[in-house]
Amino acid sequence: MSVPQIHFELPGAVQMPAVALGTWPMQGGEAAQAVESALRLGYRHIDTAENYENEEGVGEGIRRSGLERSQVFITTKFNKKWHSVKGARQAWENSVQRLGVEYLDLFLIHWPNPDQGTYLEAFEGMVKLQEEGKVRAIGVSNFKPTHLQHLLKAGLEPAVNQIQMNPEFANPTAQAFHREHDIRTVAYSPLGRGKGLLEQPVLVELGEKYGKSASQIALRWLVQQGIGAAAKSSSPERQEENLAIFDFELNSEDIERINSLDTGQLANLDADNFGH
Repeated sequence: MSVPQIHFELPGAVQMPAVALGTWPMQGGEAAQAVESALRLGYRHIDTAENYENEEGVGEGIRRSGLERSQVFITTKFNKKWHSVKGARQAWENSVQRLGVEYLDLFLIHWPNPDQGTYLEAFEGMVKLQEEGKVRAIGVSNFKPTHLQHLLKAGLEPAVNQIQMNPEFANPTAQAFHREHDIRTVAYSPLGRGKGLLEQPVLVELGEKYGKSASQIALRWLVQQGIGAAAKSSSPERQEENLAIFDFELNSEDIERINSLDTGQLANLDADNFGH
C-alpha cells in the first residue's frame, strides 16, 4: 500500500520517514507480525533497539513484507556495554546479524550513561561506521542538552536525538537546543503512556473539529513542527490510524492550544541517572 508521507532530511541527503512504528516491548512473533502488518499498511520506518530484544522479530517482519531492503528505513540503538570505538562496531555487527540486513539507516546510542563517561568514544566509532557506508545516519537517544554539548564541542554532530516527547512532555528547552544545532528531534511515547493524554479535552475537541482521533491530532502536532514520531502499536487498525495524519494541517491557533498542555515535566527516566 502506498501512503503519502512526510520525510525529514538528515545530513548526507538521507530521507527519514516522519512516522515510525515503535516496537518496544513487542518480541518474537508479535514483533514480526506487527512489523509485517505496518509495512503492508504503508509504514516505511521501523524503530527497534538492542535492549528491546526484538531485532530478530523485526527482521523477520521486514522479510515477510516482501519489500526491498532499500524501501525500509531501520533505526536501532545500542547499550552502554558498547560505548567505545571498537564497541560501536561490535554493536553494529550484532544488530545487523540479528536483523538480517547489511546496513543500518539510523544507528543511535540508546542512553548517554554520563557516569561511565565514554559516549564520545562510542560516537567516534559510529562516525567510522558511517564513513564505511555501514550506517547511513548516526545519532543519539535520551541525551540532554548538556550531553549533546560535549559531543558538539568534540566536533561530533548527531543527526537525531530521540527523546520522550508528547504534548504533556513537550521539553521546549531540548527542542530549542536541537533546532539551534540542526539536530532532528524524534519523539518516543508520542501518545503518552496509558489513556491519559488521549483523553485531554483539547485533543478530543480538536479531533472532532478536524474529523480525526485524539492520537492523530497529537501525532500531527509533532510532524507538523518537524519532529519525528515513533508510535508503538501491534493492532493493524491502530497502526493505520496513526499513519493517517498527512491529509490535514493544524492551524497555528490550534498548535498553541496543544502547546498549552505541556506540564513542564521532563522524561520519566532521568538520563543523568538511568541508562542501559
